[in-house]
Amino acid sequence: MNQVKTLFLLALLTVFLVVLGDWVGGTQGMTFALILAGVLNFVSYWWSDKIVLTLYGARPVSEAEAPELYAIVRELAQRAGIPMPRVYIVPTDHPNAFATGRSPSHAVVAVTAGILKLLSPRELRGVLAHEIAHIKNYDMLIGTVAAVLAGAITYLAYMLRWVAFFGGGRDDDRGNPLAFLVISIVAPIAALLVRLAVSRAREFEADRTGALISRDPLALASALQKISAYARRIPLPATNPATSHLFIVNPLRGQGLESLFATHPPVEERVRRLQEMARQMGVTA
Repeated sequence: MNQVKTLFLLALLTVFLVVLGDWVGGTQGMTFALILAGVLNFVSYWWSDKIVLTLYGARPVSEAEAPELYAIVRELAQRAGIPMPRVYIVPTDHPNAFATGRSPSHAVVAVTAGILKLLSPRELRGVLAHEIAHIKNYDMLIGTVAAVLAGAITYLAYMLRWVAFFGGGRDDDRGNPLAFLVISIVAPIAALLVRLAVSRAREFEADRTGALISRDPLALASALQKISAYARRIPLPATNPATSHLFIVNPLRGQGLESLFATHPPVEERVRRLQEMARQMGVTA
């Protein structure tokens, strides 16, 4: 179901792009914005692992340094049918984890020092299964496609705003500058919300896939509850909103209206789904 939802949301972004491109300048305006957004997002996608790892000061660890961590990652990677990812540790007490890399053969799994202290081996295995699921499901690629489409819409909206300011536009009944201005404001907000919905759908799917890989949905459910509680007390240094979607629990916690712009679904809903999945699988605590 989450796969279908993701495809629908990506299709919706495409429709936004086509319609807005037509408003701005027909096919040429749409093509220009799509190419520009594609170039920018291609760069970030291709070198995303290096950028994120450097941003958070992550360091690679060898199997000799972290044998238990390596053993869990290797077992889960074999279960998922992907190559063994590189393993990194982020030196912070904030409990969290993320996966990055442009493909399963160029993937990284990173955990914070805080999560290694906080979780039991069973809970850590549940978290790592979730991250392995992101790699298996090519979520970096899906996220990049969504970013390209949303980015192109944003650029087109910016162009449309200038058209409105200078009184240009179409010769037909859609040439009203006020309409141009309204569309230029609403379109990027709508595109952002759809992009965030894609991210939330991928989190649900990674929870489900990870639980199938580990065969232990309750381990991830317990880990999410612990991480969520402790992450509120211990901030993640150098947190960048542009990378917050990578983490298993969003290090930037929004309340009220801000929750509309959250990259992750509510932990309570994720736990509820995992518990229901455990009941269906006959898994007990």
